[in-house]
Amino acid sequence: MKKLLYSVLGLSLLFSCSNDDDGTIPQEPLGDYENGFIISAEGGPSSVSYISNDFSTSENDIYFNVNGETLGVYLQSIGFNGDKAYIIQDSGTITVVNRYTFELITTITTGLTTPRYIGFNGSNAYVSDWADPFTTTDDYIAVVDLNSYTVTSTIPVSEGPEQVLANNDKVFVSHKGGYGANNEVSVITTSNSTVATISVNDVPDEMVLDSQGNLLVLSEGGQSWQATGETLASLTRINTNDNSVISTIEFATGNHPSLMSYSNGMAYYILNNEVYGLADAATNLPSSSLFSVEAGYAYGMFVKDGNLFLTDASFSAQSTLKVYDISSGTLSESFSVGVGASKIYFN
Repeated sequence: MKKLLYSVLGLSLLFSCSNDDDGTIPQEPLGDYENGFIISAEGGPSSVSYISNDFSTSENDIYFNVNGETLGVYLQSIGFNGDKAYIIQDSGTITVVNRYTFELITTITTGLTTPRYIGFNGSNAYVSDWADPFTTTDDYIAVVDLNSYTVTSTIPVSEGPEQVLANNDKVFVSHKGGYGANNEVSVITTSNSTVATISVNDVPDEMVLDSQGNLLVLSEGGQSWQATGETLASLTRINTNDNSVISTIEFATGNHPSLMSYSNGMAYYILNNEVYGLADAATNLPSSSLFSVEAGYAYGMFVKDGNLFLTDASFSAQSTLKVYDISSGTLSESFSVGVGASKIYFN
């Protein structure tokens, strides 16, 4: 019996150690959509697509495939926090799912009107909301308790709050201006919900943090059809400690870039289907582009691991997700994704 017991224990030890070369037990998969990225499509109808990191697998309409229901007509954006994804819909709804399985957890429908983007700070989320898009004085940031999934308070802000970026005890909000135009970045101190404002060029939208912890804001500039008339687009770098403007680099008249992503000390932006790179220490715009992209409507962009991911959006048919190798400027992958594909998020 002792010999038999030792044999069983030995075999058990052998098989348990053979799971991994270093003796650790492999982690169970988190879900079908763990090792890849998702693409949100505005619609309609709206949808979410998945592509694996190695580009071997792609799947459209993953929310519908998992839950047997649609997300509605219009999807604005998605935010990741922990193991959850918060899907923002302009109908006044946030749909909360597991980010790796896309199984529905709950919905948030009270306290929201026209939500746009979401940022996370501790146990709270901060959601930009246009309220009535035709009224300029009712815009706000909704504070959502992530434990109860309820809007606990609102913070009044100026017209057209858009992107939300949380950093330490501050939440930065770009004010693109809704159906009009604005030129502010709001700074919310999370401990007391006070709001400071920073003036930048007209129509600020995309925001990233650079390698020094500074906030880089891309302002599209006003165009001739807007109330502002034609004004200059810019890249503004802001000290996040004291909210001071470090530098502003302006574009030539008539140039209105709208997409920006950041990776390894370089801010990438697209202008007239040309991709440019701006290093953190640069004091002037680059004189030449890195490469060109082919897109009828370049609508979303993300840079990661030496690749530029771009949505070429169609609002009447399936859009296309294109992957460019930044070092060579060549198109390496292409996928059919949802109608009005607009944002790219990595799991």
